Amino acid sequence: MCQSVRNTHTELPSLKRPHLQRPFFPSSDLHPFPLQLRDKYGPVFTVLLGSRRVVVLCGHEAVKEALVDHAEEFSGRGGMPTLDRIFHGYGVILANRERWKQLRQFSVATLRNLGMGKRTLEERIAEEAECLVEEIRKARGSPFDPSRPISHAVANVISSVAFGDRFDYQDQMFLMAATSLTTLLTEVSASLRTSPPPQLYEMFPGIMRFLPGPHNRILTHVAVLHNFVSERVQRNQKTLDPGCPRDYIDAFLIKMEEEKQNPQSEFHTKNLVLSVVHLFFGGTEMVSATLRYGFLLLMKYPEVQEKVHQEIDGVVGRNRSPAAEDRSRMPYTHAVIHEIQRFSNIIPLGIPHAVIRDTQFRGYTLPKGTDVFCVLGSALQDPGHFSDPERFDPGNFLDENGGFKKNHAFVAFSSGKRVCLGEGLARMELFLFFTTVLQRFTLQSPVDPQEIDLAPKASGFWNIPPEYRVCALPR
Repeated sequence: MCQSVRNTHTELPSLKRPHLQRPFFPSSDLHPFPLQLRDKYGPVFTVLLGSRRVVVLCGHEAVKEALVDHAEEFSGRGGMPTLDRIFHGYGVILANRERWKQLRQFSVATLRNLGMGKRTLEERIAEEAECLVEEIRKARGSPFDPSRPISHAVANVISSVAFGDRFDYQDQMFLMAATSLTTLLTEVSASLRTSPPPQLYEMFPGIMRFLPGPHNRILTHVAVLHNFVSERVQRNQKTLDPGCPRDYIDAFLIKMEEEKQNPQSEFHTKNLVLSVVHLFFGGTEMVSATLRYGFLLLMKYPEVQEKVHQEIDGVVGRNRSPAAEDRSRMPYTHAVIHEIQRFSNIIPLGIPHAVIRDTQFRGYTLPKGTDVFCVLGSALQDPGHFSDPERFDPGNFLDENGGFKKNHAFVAFSSGKRVCLGEGLARMELFLFFTTVLQRFTLQSPVDPQEIDLAPKASGFWNIPPEYRVCALPR
């Protein structure tokens, strides 16, 4: 049951029931729901998920105040029974306290070091972008579904970081893991959407875990990913050279050996396997979904695609591949990518936070451990920072001279201490995949652009792009 009240500037408020038509969240599109409650109750309100009280923050100012101005207090990871049942608080994204500090510090440093190694991250992405181009060429301009090749290309970048190499797009183990990853995302997103069983699990996990239903399928997909990563860990253990780490797994194994005498160390096999699963879970689908939405938007707005083509031709040309250093000289393309992220709003609710101590926030007292949803989509669509937030407009990130313009309400990667640890990698992937594909192809829809439906296939914790077909015509 969802309940909420207006801020009374006292303790976390007693709750009144809003006028809901049914006890579950809307089935078709979850994102507008907290915005509707914000309009009625203000930017800070409370909902009940079963017996669990959750604070919701809406709008750029409230989100920034929590994640940036009170970064330390809001640095905890909030509870999500669906994910808690899977990961039990292990792995870099869902960890808390000292475990989170150790794993995040290590992961950020390792990603940075891998970016400066013998094969830089840019080189790995550029190589995979060429593989994606070749996969697209196989369609010979005929309509095809781009979701699989895009997802496989992005997953291969994470594979290169985690495992040191890539997979052929037809590799059966890779395909099985990629399919489980995509299905897992859909099932987790359904935990606040689609049908009562997943929502009931978020509300009453102690009961629902013993009952049959779609909420239990998640464990099957996690097992596939766990086995996939575990096999790679075992392979790396047999060939490890402590003086020459090849990838994230090698670096973690070396750290495990260094700290094997430390009883407080969080560097053990369980955290290794689940941290790699987290890298795949967050790193693959966020970039993949953004690219899929981006290509759909360019088909709907061909005039935007034409301007991107012109800028690519003027800065990069046709005789070399795009490079990360080109980004600073391509303000329009840079703005288009930002607007795709803003408009597609891939993680509308954000991953829940928790306050790590009793916290005063906007007149409320939030007790230690209170779960908080900082609704990122409410910042990305804040009318105080974007003049027409429901319209796709790259001008949101361009100044009067056509230069790139930052917007502080752009929080696609979240903010504060829990900001996406792979933000730098994701930004590079988006730019290089996007520009490489558009350098080689013109994207056209088999249907009239005006008939293209941009509504997400599913909207829960994630906005999953609609299925579509594209004609990629060589330029």
